[in-house]
Amino acid sequence: MYDDNNIFAKILRNEIPCKKFYEDEFSLFIYDIAPQAKIHILGIPKIKCIDLTDFVTKADDNLISSFFKSLNLVIEKLNIKADGYRVISNSGNDGGQEVPHFHIHILAGEKIGSLR
Repeated sequence: MYDDNNIFAKILRNEIPCKKFYEDEFSLFIYDIAPQAKIHILGIPKIKCIDLTDFVTKADDNLISSFFKSLNLVIEKLNIKADGYRVISNSGNDGGQEVPHFHIHILAGEKIGSLR
């Protein structure tokens, strides 16, 4: 069940301030407050969804397409395409998800270590 009091829900309702990087009617991209790389942006869709599976199940094709096109636009605005980046989505306890609202992490600006 979706938790309306999670931090991203509060950010989307403007109850908690954030440093915005990009926003449109479907998504919000913000600077992470505890960056794990020189560039660390979070992408949050503006619907109530817990994880990637929930997002794909609940969102219509237009919203899904818009979210990922916005991701691509953010990558272009960050000017990280040539040097590379990592996009991560954590899901559930075993996947390391800390906030129960689907979001992606964009990490870049330095060599990102390989996954185990």
